[in-house]
Amino acid sequence: MRKLVVVIALFLMSSSLFAQQSVFDKFDNDEQIQTVIVSPKMFSMMSKMNVKDKESKQYIDLIKKLENLKVFVTSNTKKAADMKATADKYLKTAGLEELMRITEKGKSVKIYVKSGATDSQVKELLMFIDGSGKEETVLMSLTGNFDLDELSALTDKMKLPGGAELEKAGKGRK
Repeated sequence: MRKLVVVIALFLMSSSLFAQQSVFDKFDNDEQIQTVIVSPKMFSMMSKMNVKDKESKQYIDLIKKLENLKVFVTSNTKKAADMKATADKYLKTAGLEELMRITEKGKSVKIYVKSGATDSQVKELLMFIDGSGKEETVLMSLTGNFDLDELSALTDKMKLPGGAELEKAGKGRK
């Protein structure tokens, strides 16, 4: 009986973790939303690149620490509202804490993290940029075991939105 209870508990935990990982997948393949999804396989392949310069080496070192990256961007106000509602719902159950909030020029940026083994390490990062109809709305989810300071290099190299905000967050966390 005890084994059955343990098996059921493990099943429920794994299914809830799976559900959390795919909560943003509903935005994939939507014509109104631009999507960038980088899978663990792609990070693994990229980490095997042979580079010589220091900047590229730092980029590869960061990639080795990442597991999943999902970025969703839209100018559609209905889709933006759906992205915001989904992110808010996820934040209630995911155990992330607010790292910083920036509001300027009609744009609101919120960055949430789940800390890793140390204060500077991050297991999960969620960034939501609310364009409020004036600019694009961006939802970014990133998992792995990385340092926040390293992250702005990734967003710069991959030309992802929100790189400047992540750079500010990295400086504010020290």
